[in-house]
Formats: sequence, structure tokens, C-alpha cells
Amino acid sequence: MKRGESYRQTLKGRRVLVVGLGKSGKAAVRALNESGAVVSVQDSKTPDGLDTQFLSYMENEGIKAWLGEEPYDMRDYDMLVMSPGVPLSLGFIREAQRIGLEIIGEIELAYRIGNAKFAAITGTNGKTTTTTLVGEIFKASGRNTAVVGNIGNPVVSEALGTTDKDWLVTEVSSFQLETTEDFRPVVSAILNLTPDHLNRHGTMEAYGQAKARIAANQTSDDYLVINADDKDAFRIASDTEATVIPFSRTSEPEVGAYLDGSSIVVKGFDGEKHLICDRAELQIIGDHNVENVLAASAICFFAGIDTEIISETVKNFAGVEHRIEYCGTIDDVDYYNDSKGTNVDAAVIAIKALKDRIILIAGGDGKGQSFDELAAHFSGAVKELILLGRDAPIIEESARRSGFTDIHNCKDMPECVRKAAELAKPGDKVLLSPACASWDMYSSYEQRGKHFKECLKEMLR
Repeated sequence: MKRGESYRQTLKGRRVLVVGLGKSGKAAVRALNESGAVVSVQDSKTPDGLDTQFLSYMENEGIKAWLGEEPYDMRDYDMLVMSPGVPLSLGFIREAQRIGLEIIGEIELAYRIGNAKFAAITGTNGKTTTTTLVGEIFKASGRNTAVVGNIGNPVVSEALGTTDKDWLVTEVSSFQLETTEDFRPVVSAILNLTPDHLNRHGTMEAYGQAKARIAANQTSDDYLVINADDKDAFRIASDTEATVIPFSRTSEPEVGAYLDGSSIVVKGFDGEKHLICDRAELQIIGDHNVENVLAASAICFFAGIDTEIISETVKNFAGVEHRIEYCGTIDDVDYYNDSKGTNVDAAVIAIKALKDRIILIAGGDGKGQSFDELAAHFSGAVKELILLGRDAPIIEESARRSGFTDIHNCKDMPECVRKAAELAKPGDKVLLSPACASWDMYSSYEQRGKHFKECLKEMLR
């Protein structure tokens, strides 16, 4: 297929509808407009709910906008570019499918308009930590690297003008992968697969199929790094032509990354073992972060980066904001922000990492999950449960079914933080790990996490 400038030439005069004006949608509009496409946009929000600066840009560029309404006739377009937050089940999208329009997402568009190599990382949990670490290692190796994707920086905003000497280290969600066609990373990774976004995908099978698209176009010249300890994730390895590189915390693969006692090791095709570091040298805590480091080490090693660079960067890596982020100690109580724990599995991981004496703040938009698995991990670990948000009653039901009754309901984050401080004793740990998306109360998990930290600062005044 055509990539880079040769693909951009095919966009000239092409009628393209960009659906959704989030970060990636706005970046796609600019890239398409610069490439000479005839761009229109659609968003469910009316103009008063959108960025005024971008509205001015569209007006100045003569970009037709369907805001708060759907386009009248899909035959007016040659192609749709979907933002990841927009479901493919909308009526006008189905009409576009029916009449045979090409429908791609921002990741696919970015792949086509540039020539960069991709290292792409997906999974239910650990994506942001692993992507950030891989990006740090790539940069330390001297490669021209941008860290992009679901991590917050739209891929398409960095793709224009890239050459095959450039790397885009990309966090990729299932929503983004749904609309890929030719996307082919040099190295892909699937970290794990546990229930999430079932309100969008419907079944775990469909969710897994979306994740598997990350490796759909890879060949034996490419690598798929995959969690051998996660049977649902590892099953995907049987359906790819890529060279499979397992990572494991529990066993030694013939080739790949693994935990040898307390040592993080990568083994090459020649059988030679390369020590990355001891897990005690890591600044990030928990078994899940050992897995993230194993995955990142494998990605970088098989992308050709020297193990000394991998080792040094791994040991200096302090983690990412909003993921079991230590926020300080007040009156001998430790506070942790895990706002990125937007599903049950992520919250369980955080509980396991902190082990015991936890006062847990949870709740929000549950995305159709069951919380029984979360409640099953309270015994011996969680002392008090503080709930907020739309689906707090559903979490409370699961907790009470499991026999846990130390539950407190609060109306907002300031009340949650005050209640946690009131309940906590010296040596306890207050953990915000919502097990839910933030959309019922906040625009993003970042905004939720920042508000939690602001509440802590308020307590210190």
C-alpha cells in the first residue's frame, strides 16, 4: 500500500468526513486539510460545547460542520475517519458501511500519511506505563522517537513528514484498533486481556478480536511481544504470522523476557541470556510493574536496542502519573493516586501492590462490569471502602455480597478525601483506584486524579 507523500497525493480532492472532535479528531482534520482533502466534520456536541479556537479554524478553512446533528446524505463522502470514542453502531455510520464507504480511524490515517516505524502496545492494563518506558528507552538509544496514541498525543499529529528512520511508540486501545486496515507495527505488544469496555464490544470475544488487530498485518519480519502468563491474551499468538516473543513472570520461555528468581532477563534467539536488572532495583512497585518492565525490555531488545541502555533506563524509571502514584504522607498515612485504574482488574492490581491496610476510594462509570472480582480481593487488604459516582450502588452490592460492610458513600471527591483522612490510622494507605471510568463526573481520568491531588493539598493548608 502507499504511505507517506504518495498516499497524501491520493487525498487531494477526496471528500472526507471526520467523526468526533476530540484530540485525535482535531488532529485528523488538520492533517487531512493540509493534505488537500475536502474535509467535513461531525460531532454530537453543539458549537457551544466545543473549542472556540478550533471552530474558528474550521470556519476560516471552509470546513463544513455537522454539530449536534447527523449528515443528511452519506453519498456526499468518499471516506470516514473515526475518532476512537465514537461507536461504529451509529445510524449514519451503518449507512456509510452499507453503501461501501471506506471507514478508518486516526491510527490508520497516521500510518498512511507518514513513513515512520511503529512500536505499538495494547492490553487491558499497563499500556501507559509500558509505552512511556519504551519511549524513554528508545529516546535514550538516540532514535528519533515520539510517544503517541491513547497516551494523550494524537498519532496523526506526529506522523506527517516522518521517514523510515523515525519511530512512533504508540499506546493503542481496542477502540482505535477497530478501525485499522493496513496498520503494521514493526513490534507490537499485547500485555494482558481482562474484561473491559464490554458496554462497547459486547463480549470478551469481540474485545479480544479488536485487540488482535494489532498483529493482523504483521509478517515473520515483525515481532509480537505477548504475555505468556495470560491464556486469553496468549491465544492471539496462534493467529499471527509475526515472530512471537513471549514474556513471563512464572516460567522461562525459549526466547523472550522472564523473571529468573528476582532477576529480569531477556533471552535472544541464540539462547544468550541478558540481565536487565534485579526487581529490587525498580522504582515502580508490584508484580504488574514487573510484567510491564518485562514487556518493555522485550520490545526494545528485539527492536535492536542495546541491553545496557535498556537496563539503565529501566532502573531510572519512576512510573507515570495517575498509576499507583505516591502523592505524599499526611499524619503518617500514605496517599496514592491510581485514577487510571478504570476497570476492575486495574484496581485489583493496585490493591495487590499495596497489600494491606488500604482505605479504598472507588466508583464512577462502571462500563457494564461486574464488581464481584474486586470485592473478592477486599479481605485482609481493604479496611474501609469509600464510594462515589454513578455506579457506587453496584459496587456496594458486590461488596456486601462478599461480606464486606465497612462502606461509606460520599457525594464528591473532597468529601471522599475528608472521610478517608477521618478513618485512617498511622500506617494506613489511602488509595484512589476507582475501578471505573470517570465520565459520569469528570472529562477524563487525568482530571479526576488531579482533583484528588488538589484535595490532598487543600488538607495541608
